[in-house]
Amino acid sequence: MLSAGIVGLPNVGKSTLFNAVTRTRKAEAANYPFCTIEPNQGVVTVPDDRLAALTALSKSQKTIPAVVEFVDIAGLVKGASQGEGLGNQFLSHIREVDAIVQVVRCFESSEIHHVSGTVDPLRDIEVINTELILADLSTLQKRADRLQKQVRAGDKQAKAEAALIDKLLPNLNNGSPASAVALSQEETDLLRSFFLLTAKPTIFACNVAEADLAAMLSEKASPSGYVAQVNEYVKTHLNTEAVVISAQIESELVDLDAAEAAEYLASLGLKETGVGNLIRSVYHLLGLRTYLTTGEKETRAWTIHAGDKAPAAAGVIHSDFERGFIAAETVSFSDLIQLGSFAKAREAGKLRIEGKEYVVQDGDVMEFRFNV
Repeated sequence: MLSAGIVGLPNVGKSTLFNAVTRTRKAEAANYPFCTIEPNQGVVTVPDDRLAALTALSKSQKTIPAVVEFVDIAGLVKGASQGEGLGNQFLSHIREVDAIVQVVRCFESSEIHHVSGTVDPLRDIEVINTELILADLSTLQKRADRLQKQVRAGDKQAKAEAALIDKLLPNLNNGSPASAVALSQEETDLLRSFFLLTAKPTIFACNVAEADLAAMLSEKASPSGYVAQVNEYVKTHLNTEAVVISAQIESELVDLDAAEAAEYLASLGLKETGVGNLIRSVYHLLGLRTYLTTGEKETRAWTIHAGDKAPAAAGVIHSDFERGFIAAETVSFSDLIQLGSFAKAREAGKLRIEGKEYVVQDGDVMEFRFNV
């Protein structure tokens, strides 16, 4: 299972957010730095309204959503790449995850200490990114030193690695993450073996005050203040996106049942919170997509990688399905729901027979034919 690490400076809401997305209180959330030392891990359900619709359509006995893993990693501080604040240990935890959720504090509070004394989300982003870049520069330099002898001997693989290092170093030295460097597919494949921190796909979570969330999630509202600053910065400097959450509101929901949670959100002028959007965004950031199966027994979301073809998707259910793959009956979720049944989808020509070269699309509802 792929995982996303929640990172950021101390006291920006990382552990509170982790508790919210996992609906637990596994992670200690306190008003002092480094209250988290060992990373907390939790498997998180991916919100997907399509499941409820398919469950109703098929009158399924149970519904099984897709899941993804989140890891709560202790706060980084300036100098982490040199070991400050147990930095080496925390950086190693980041190295083990597949994507990064960087939590950025976008609210003022005299009750919650900020490690730098003032709230400045762009400064905070640059502190974290600088430490990740410095760690990567050290990694690349050590790798380059080890490659020298093999390069002189004419080793083809070593030459390719050295060339990639030479391409990455100027960008990193200029403060650009490895993910922002334009690479060929061959270079991208080679980059994975470097395990660079700044090569990991990253999304930013703007942690706002409870009072600000309703306005931020309004369809008519444009981001303002700190959130607008973060949106613009990560788009232009890091080629990624930011989402808005309120970790404090989420922490209040942890112990409430569905009806109580809905009532509480309504009192705040909200229909939903930002965490569902964050989880879905992380799922896609990891390159994951969902296809669906449905019937009287169960409706289920199956996780695949973007670009997977039908046999690989079938193999997620069972290796025999992939080995003996014949074809896949496929209909898009929207067509199935609009038409109301598989029979009507077939009559309308929307239920297709797809073969081995079909690239599965997110939201496909599928049934596989196989023979082993």
